[in-house]
Amino acid sequence: MNSVHVPYYWQALDFAKLTAEYPPPPYFYESVYRMPRDALRTLQQQRFLAQMQRAWEIPFFQRHWNNAGMARGDIKSLDDLVKIPPYTVHDIRASIERNPPFGDFMGVSPADGAHMPLVLQTSGGTTGLPRPMLYAPQDRETMAILGGRRLSMQGVRPGDRVLVTYSLGLTNGGFMGREAIWKYSGALPVMTGSGTSTPTRRQIEIAKAWGINVILGFPAYLRHMAIVARDEMGIDPKSLKLKVLGSHLGVEDRKVIEHLWGAPCMDSYGINETGMVASECSHQDGMHIHEDAVIIEICDPETAQPVPTGERGNMFITSLYKYSAPQIRFNVNDVSALRTGQCACGSTLQRLDKIFGRADNMIKLRGVNVFPEAVGALVSEDARCTGEYFCVVERVGAAGAEEMTVMVELKDASTASDAVRDDLDRRFKEGLGVKCKVVSVSRGGLDSYTGVSQNSKIKRVLDRRAALT
Repeated sequence: MNSVHVPYYWQALDFAKLTAEYPPPPYFYESVYRMPRDALRTLQQQRFLAQMQRAWEIPFFQRHWNNAGMARGDIKSLDDLVKIPPYTVHDIRASIERNPPFGDFMGVSPADGAHMPLVLQTSGGTTGLPRPMLYAPQDRETMAILGGRRLSMQGVRPGDRVLVTYSLGLTNGGFMGREAIWKYSGALPVMTGSGTSTPTRRQIEIAKAWGINVILGFPAYLRHMAIVARDEMGIDPKSLKLKVLGSHLGVEDRKVIEHLWGAPCMDSYGINETGMVASECSHQDGMHIHEDAVIIEICDPETAQPVPTGERGNMFITSLYKYSAPQIRFNVNDVSALRTGQCACGSTLQRLDKIFGRADNMIKLRGVNVFPEAVGALVSEDARCTGEYFCVVERVGAAGAEEMTVMVELKDASTASDAVRDDLDRRFKEGLGVKCKVVSVSRGGLDSYTGVSQNSKIKRVLDRRAALT
């Protein structure tokens, strides 16, 4: 008989200790949610210094910090956080190129599976191979707890039936959602995945037949589902009587989605490497940061120094719980701001504003910075459009003048497209500060560009300028 030791998951963690350190709901509300700020700072300090110790064991951080002239012992407290050089996904990709296939930034490798159970999931992988991430047991379980907090804050309760429309596969979102629902909410996860896994019409049929009362998904797909139900299947989305929709809204207009479904649409923010970072409560007044697990800085991307509260900047994330691939001032390139004041719910946790866009997705058009997400927000204001859009940036004419064409879908084929074009031309000039060319297409006409009916990660931009230089 084979007597090789198997590292069972149930033996890999002290669950009582972990859930005391990172309390799931409802214990979360009795502890971290309303913890005095000075006590929270003390907790963060302790966990931050432990993360620094762990990071110094990992070749990636040794190299990155030594190259910046930083030595062990330089960082003595949380006050020194701003002295640490940030890094970006480009540094992670360089680590993988130097040390294929997994890089040297995680501090674990598949060989460590001999003594701890590991999970591999990835980034979206929109260009090249997806970026791998190995999760140690304490990482994965803490992420599930943070996801459980999000669900509880947004009204999910034991016995609810939650349809999860995030992609299922290598990417992290769908399976992380399943773990949070199954382990820390008492609700039932129904894992339909994106339209590639389960066609949208079938998802609507399942929701109706099985009494689904919560749907999780990206805003474009939530909107798409409702329109398919109403216009193609003759089913009023409101008749499904959802209690809540969970999403990652960015600058999308939640009112459009809420009107379609007749249910509140709640915002949250998370990333592949860290899991759930911040979650809205029922007051829908900014996302509460899980500050016992992460520290969020909003920084000037040039100076890497925090900007005043309320001002926009790049988000830097520092993890406080990770064994595999701790993050110390990871510049995720998402643009946001910290909210001022306190939420009416009584939580003492800092709140994150909406995600205004990605700094690395920003389009420089004739000297003006344009976020594709801001284009979408303006398109969604026009009731004649479905809300779907796609931007093509290119050089035109002999002089190579820069032009951005915004393609939009019309709800009704009888709509006067010239009027829509003229109105959006003017609205883009007002809202973006730059003139764009508007082209209207019929409903569903952008699906081949965006992939909205098939994928969780929607494409919004094609920049052809680089190909011509």
